[in-house]
Amino acid sequence: MRVIVLGAGVVGVTSAYYLAEAGHEVVLLDRQPGPALETSFANAGEISPGYASPWAAPGIPVKALRWLLMKHAPLILQPRCDMAMLWWVAAMLRNCTAERYALNKSRMVRLAEFSRDELVALRGRLGLEYDQRSLGTLQLFRTQKQLDASASDIAVLEQYGVAYELLDRDGCIRAEPGLSASRDRFMGGLRLPGDETGDCHVFTRLLAERLPGMGVDLQYGTNIEALEQDGDRVTGVRTDRGIVRGDAYVVALASHSPALLRPLGPRLPVYPVKGYSITLPVAEAARAPVSTLLDESYKIAITRLGDRIRVGGMAELAGFDRTLHPRREATLRHSLNDLFPGAAANEAPSNFWSGLRPMTPDSTPVVGATRVPNLFLNTGHGTLGWTMACGSGRLISALVGGETPPIDPDGLGLSRYDG
Repeated sequence: MRVIVLGAGVVGVTSAYYLAEAGHEVVLLDRQPGPALETSFANAGEISPGYASPWAAPGIPVKALRWLLMKHAPLILQPRCDMAMLWWVAAMLRNCTAERYALNKSRMVRLAEFSRDELVALRGRLGLEYDQRSLGTLQLFRTQKQLDASASDIAVLEQYGVAYELLDRDGCIRAEPGLSASRDRFMGGLRLPGDETGDCHVFTRLLAERLPGMGVDLQYGTNIEALEQDGDRVTGVRTDRGIVRGDAYVVALASHSPALLRPLGPRLPVYPVKGYSITLPVAEAARAPVSTLLDESYKIAITRLGDRIRVGGMAELAGFDRTLHPRREATLRHSLNDLFPGAAANEAPSNFWSGLRPMTPDSTPVVGATRVPNLFLNTGHGTLGWTMACGSGRLISALVGGETPPIDPDGLGLSRYDG
């Protein structure tokens, strides 16, 4: 078939790759001049299937109120009259039950574990180098209360067979020697040795460079205006360069997906949740992280990417506003310098950045068909687009081609919302 993929972030590019690998004629459209220049550009760099957990969880409503009042707040709510945000928050709160958490977690882990395996296989086939490391993720607990609360997370990890290590202070320092300078700042940690790290932008760019050789037509700098429909099928994509037609269409436009779909009827519950990052050069390697560390108190990830350190996190509900607020940069720097003092060249430009994560209320992405027979979705991955990209791309390729899915797609499609 001729398949039109909308969006050239990591999810769109991996979708295009697997579709082309399956023998389809693929056209990839994006408004940017190249791949991975929006949400995929400067994310935290972690590939963490073991931490694939819903934001909506028991106890989160109370925690969220406390987070909003912190000096270095991991959650920021910008006052605004935004019905989409209010609807999304209400839907998220409905998912904060033990039963829904367990169901959503099972769906996320299924896709994330499969995706990591697909990434490893793809990397081996193509020989891609993107500052990747396979040294695990350490979730660091600053308080005894956080350490004690990890028992519930460990139970979930055991349920899904995810390898883990519960570490005391010395164990954390063995995993991340740079923490020796801040041993009085934390009580212990939970390490997942199967996790990886890597530069999502570099990976996506390198993979996109392979696509023309597979016959993929890359149409960057193309503004996508609307989907055209005749009867019950999509007949084309209207762009500022004309109509692009195909047999099937895959929407991978992250937070911009709902607006494109709205005229066709499907209500896609994806809301842009703003995150921030800074990227600094390593000043002293012995003091720097060797992989990814998750600062549980501030919900911030600190990742080693070659000779750089990427610090990313926070969740700000502010619509499509991408303003860079200095207070958010101060929070990122505080977490880094508090745990890894002297690791980064703080006098260097920080490349302060913000991106809009496409979040669903249950944190599970929407990967699958719609009621429009030739329209498919691959969006809503939230903070886990990098973690889930290869698995989602492989799955959507099978669904578009009518092949047997490589994993059970149950609960990953839009039907969980519209019945």
